[in-house]
Amino acid sequence: MQWINRIRQVKIILVVLAVVLSVASLVVSNFLVRDLKVEEQRKMEIWAEAMRSLNNADETTDLTLVWTVLNSNNTIPVVVLDSGGRVQDYRNMEVSAASPASLDSLVLHSAQSMKQAGRAIRINFGDNDYMEICYADSLILTRLAWWPYVQLGVVLIFVVVAIFALLSSKRAEQNKVWVGLSKETAHQLGTPISSLMAWHEVLQENYPDDELLPEMGKDIKRLQRIAERFSKIGSQPEPKPENLNEVLNNVMQYISRRTSNRITMNCNLPAEPLIAPVSAPLFEWVIENLCKNAIDAMEGKGSITLTAKEEPDCISVEVSDTGKGIPKKRFSSVFTPGYTTKERGWGLGLSLAKRIVEEYHNGRIFVKNSEIGKGTTFRVELKKH
Repeated sequence: MQWINRIRQVKIILVVLAVVLSVASLVVSNFLVRDLKVEEQRKMEIWAEAMRSLNNADETTDLTLVWTVLNSNNTIPVVVLDSGGRVQDYRNMEVSAASPASLDSLVLHSAQSMKQAGRAIRINFGDNDYMEICYADSLILTRLAWWPYVQLGVVLIFVVVAIFALLSSKRAEQNKVWVGLSKETAHQLGTPISSLMAWHEVLQENYPDDELLPEMGKDIKRLQRIAERFSKIGSQPEPKPENLNEVLNNVMQYISRRTSNRITMNCNLPAEPLIAPVSAPLFEWVIENLCKNAIDAMEGKGSITLTAKEEPDCISVEVSDTGKGIPKKRFSSVFTPGYTTKERGWGLGLSLAKRIVEEYHNGRIFVKNSEIGKGTTFRVELKKH
């Protein structure tokens, strides 16, 4: 188990490392976008000064540098407005319209949006004569601004997938433990059961009239059935149509012979056969677990009621007791491996029952209702076909 724990720790470390690297990348991207915004703002201030120089130039002014600056802007969208709010020029904008008038309207609308975003530089030339340079983020900067959010989405997807993989890996490891434990238990039971069968035959030959030998034979068959159940864990059983009345009666008879007289066993079964596709050895195990848990919950005194009936969409089996009850917040956790209220319990019974019902029979098992101090009802639902 140590190497399994180490592999799990390595997986967790890799997930944490990936998250840390992704967060660091987000932070760096944000700093980069901020710096590029500052740089583009400086470029537009220089571009605005070039426009001022162009408008103030005369015949003797060398405009070589001015035109170089103006023509160097090939990425930042710019709209130039006069003091009347009319479009004088625009650059690096992808706009199309059916007529020049509608084109100016679209460009003017874009300029107004730029001004509202605080992206405008005003150049004053004199009394009520000015020019406004409206600009927006370049395409590269826009993509970089969105990139952190894309990264965040990728990171979230990665984390979800990683968590799902870890949970699936943990579940697979648990399944291997269950299967290994079950197979080994069945294997270890095989030899003493064979020996008991042989001794039972010897005793029958020597003491044919002994009244205890038939009961001993039943217990040996019971051990064989238990070993068979353990051997089936891990392999997909083949459910076949069984009469649940007989299966449930066998369980109740077995439990009633081995419990205190202070516990009353009630069985409410329909008169007609209740046919359902089940693996009889495994399903008996489920009902036995529920009954044994009920006996423990009642502390040796009370009543257990087993009810089975055919419903429109399923066949239901309910096991009710008059025990101490289960808190509502524990309804789902009682099926978790390791959960137990017993001092020496392992918390495996209900977990195995859930696995058998849901994975091998495609059914459902849950706590139907429970009241503290009054009792609990477990419900099993099976498909009809």
